[in-house]
Amino acid sequence: MSTQEQIEGKVLGKQINHPKQYAPEILVAVPRHLNRESYNIKDDNLPFIGYDAWHAYELSFLTENGLPVTGILKLVYPCDSEALVESKSLKLYLNSFNMGKYGNNAKNGIKLILETVTKDLSDLLNTIIKVSFHQNYSTEYDFDDYKLLEGQLEADNILFTDYTETPSLLGGEVSESEHTYKIASNLLRSNCKITHQPDWGSVFIHIKSKYTIDLDGVLQYIVSIRDENHFHEEICEMIYKRLLDKFEPNNLMVACLYTRRGGIDICPVRSNSVNLLPKNIIQSQTLTKPAFRQ
Repeated sequence: MSTQEQIEGKVLGKQINHPKQYAPEILVAVPRHLNRESYNIKDDNLPFIGYDAWHAYELSFLTENGLPVTGILKLVYPCDSEALVESKSLKLYLNSFNMGKYGNNAKNGIKLILETVTKDLSDLLNTIIKVSFHQNYSTEYDFDDYKLLEGQLEADNILFTDYTETPSLLGGEVSESEHTYKIASNLLRSNCKITHQPDWGSVFIHIKSKYTIDLDGVLQYIVSIRDENHFHEEICEMIYKRLLDKFEPNNLMVACLYTRRGGIDICPVRSNSVNLLPKNIIQSQTLTKPAFRQ
């Protein structure tokens, strides 16, 4: 077993009892470079900026009086961190708070939990973590003006034959003027890197380039990811790099909003411009209106 497999599979894919008390030692950091090397993405010269936004829907704890407090924890950290946190280890870690008593009331307990989670994850990943606790959704949403490919195209008439990632499906013609596309699809599916369980998501792409892009090919490409085995962050970076290499865009943003599994969803966002980053999903203090797949 390789070092990469040992790190990534420390808890994922294994039967592990949920900790009964606070257990920061269960957290696992996965170095990002282990996957980026496959796509010629260099940590010291990243072709994007961006963030990973996580929603943990099952965070709960007790006050000192035994009153349960529950809500949604949103955490955000930058994609230039050396590592990402492995999702099952985060689930187990957050569950370790469930029967612990924190604060003499809900407000004080939430403050203690946020301080603890922020410190533990900042220490693990050696980066700045933004963490917020939510009990209500807002009406904010970043992707209302994106066109759903399978709704715009005659998808029933497109031939789909590739279900492992096939970048050659991406096509287009160079033109004299630039073209801007804001497109999306709810057909994103990939598999967990370790367990190979299916992960479902929606992908949002904002691209401006001198190519007239074949949108049928973009949808075929998204579908071709259906049997790939990668973490969500890796899928987002793979899509971004393929679009970057093929269309040489001046503007590019890719966001992958995945369905929750194990009580957590992961929403990576990558862009070549800070102005293209969706303003709400990457803010921990804003719990946005869910996307179709969330």
